[in-house]
Amino acid sequence: MTVEEYQRLAMSTLNPALDRKEVLINSVMGLCGESGEAIDIVKKWLAQGHALDKEYLAKELGDVAWYLAEAATALDIPLETILRGNLDKLKKRYPEGFDTARSIVRLTGDL
Repeated sequence: MTVEEYQRLAMSTLNPALDRKEVLINSVMGLCGESGEAIDIVKKWLAQGHALDKEYLAKELGDVAWYLAEAATALDIPLETILRGNLDKLKKRYPEGFDTARSIVRLTGDL
């Protein structure tokens, strides 16, 4: 499956009653909520002695992906464009791979 196919198929489950502003608000709230669920799984593993539930974590990460696709849709930007832009930014920031110093001191305009 391509990223474009994922976005199209995922958005077939988007609530059609929402306007664009509501879709954007729902998407960023959903990203926060699902990210919180993901960190809770990791917290239980790290701090509470639970086994890492990879299957549950993978499902929550899928929910994060859905809300990311929703945000891209609300902005009328293909999800693939967002993903490529992120890779371009990282390549510029870390041209030789991850570097601790570059992660601390950013270049002007490096968001």
